[in-house]
Amino acid sequence: MQFESLSEFFNMGGYAFYVWLAYGTTFGCLAALILSSRSQQHKVLTEIAKKIAREERLKEHRSTKA
Repeated sequence: MQFESLSEFFNMGGYAFYVWLAYGTTFGCLAALILSSRSQQHKVLTEIAKKIAREERLKEHRSTKA
């Protein structure tokens, strides 16, 4: 589909509301997914670091006891 002007492009032949709403919803969901994934990744990496530190402390404690 070709448009004669930029305003026709943004109007989308009278369907602008639905078209731009669909684009907005799609990109909004993608942004929410990316942010959620990054947050979850940070939580998982923090938990892994805590577990490793705890295991090292336990190992150190066991070695000093023996």
